Amino acid sequence: MRRLPPLANLEAFDAAARLGSFLAAAETLALTPSAVSHRIRALESSLGLPLFERRHRTIALTEAGARYHAAVRDALDALARATDALHADGHRTLAVSVAPAFGRAWLVEQLTAYQGQHPHIEFALSTSTRLDPVQRGEVDLAIRFIDAVPAGLDGWKLFDETVFPVCRPGQAAALTHPADLLHTRLLRHPLLSWAAWFAAAGVSAAEPAEGPRFDDGALMLDACAAGQGVALATSTLAAPLLASGRLVRPFPTELAQGCYHLIAAPAAREKRWVVDFARWLCATAHSHGHAC
Repeated sequence: MRRLPPLANLEAFDAAARLGSFLAAAETLALTPSAVSHRIRALESSLGLPLFERRHRTIALTEAGARYHAAVRDALDALARATDALHADGHRTLAVSVAPAFGRAWLVEQLTAYQGQHPHIEFALSTSTRLDPVQRGEVDLAIRFIDAVPAGLDGWKLFDETVFPVCRPGQAAALTHPADLLHTRLLRHPLLSWAAWFAAAGVSAAEPAEGPRFDDGALMLDACAAGQGVALATSTLAAPLLASGRLVRPFPTELAQGCYHLIAAPAAREKRWVVDFARWLCATAHSHGHAC
């Protein structure tokens, strides 16, 4: 007969290890902090060794605790997936909000791959650049181009973005020095600074006051490919157009420009299928050479 600790004790341990706090674990499990502490002490007693180092108002996993948590987390995830599969319909809906351009350029392909492996997951995809939908819990996850995850929300960095000029192949020959762009029609986007890129390229220039303005990065790149001017492009959105040869980079200089974050709604961590997808998406971004 297997000697296994009570599931309630393992869940308390997992929550405290993930959140780094007995108080946060208690809030997640709808228990009192003393109840969480009691369950973890009972688990430590049954194992015969401490799982946490208890410091002043903080906790940290011991070496043994970290090893045990990796196994416990995998076991709880497997149990949750098996339980989900036994539900009558077996289906789960996962609502994701994303900026339109990023959705077309990268996310849709990833959703297709994930759904092929998890046919019981149904995605509800919506487009927005605002934080309201995820803050209010209208969606489970949101992908946003922001510097940091807002306070009170869980999140992970997906991509460190860079920006650089792109143009039609036929235009590149006339651009031999970055300063040549000062005499070229420049396409503008509110989040992408030509002045900052010029500075990185060693050219003193103000933000252009003229030129077509776009609030959709993908639409701007389509206009660039159609010959309307030279655009600043983010690496993620430009990748397919560069690969197809519709656009080229006239200069190698690139500028760090924020990052994409995957943000979870407050209640999302209680949905195991949402957590599983978030972990998978981060791993996928990492395998593509992006930070997560």
